[in-house]
Parts: sequence; C-alpha cells; structure tokens
Amino acid sequence: MNGYAQEKDAYLKRMRRIEGQVRGIAKMIDEDKYCIDVLTQVSAATKALEAVALGLLDEHLRHCVTQAAAEGGAVADQKVAEASAAIARLVRS
Repeated sequence: MNGYAQEKDAYLKRMRRIEGQVRGIAKMIDEDKYCIDVLTQVSAATKALEAVALGLLDEHLRHCVTQAAAEGGAVADQKVAEASAAIARLVRS
C-alpha cells in the first residue's frame, strides 16, 4: 500500500483543482490576456503542484521509508536513496 493511500481522495481533489487551473491558464493565453496575469496564474499552479509534491514526499518518508528502515538491509538503503533523489529533484525544480 502506498503511503498516501489514506489521503488519496484529497490528493485527487487537489490535482483536479490544479488541472482546472492549468486549463484556465491555457484559456487566458488563447484569449491574449495580459502577460503578468498569466504568469501570476502559472505561479499559483506551480505552488499548488509543489504543495502536492511535498505532501507526497512527507507521506513517503512517514510510511515507506520508516517501514523499510524498520526492516533494515538493502530495502532500507533503496528507500532512503529514492527519497534523497526525490528531494534533490524537488530542490532543483
């Protein structure tokens, strides 16, 4: 079971809201809206995606990594490496 399983519905709801934001941005561009207004909406959508990513990372650390660490061995090392790589990707983006 994934670490976010208990929050799956909330994540899906947030992603649908972000999807709507992105469609709204495309519509703004199609309608030649002012650049700064479009950029403001892009920033809002980006922050919303970052919030989802941080929530998923938190769930991964609390569930998957903690469980693997309790088991120890190569699985624990793999989960920690995955988490570190995910954090690095988030920091670079």
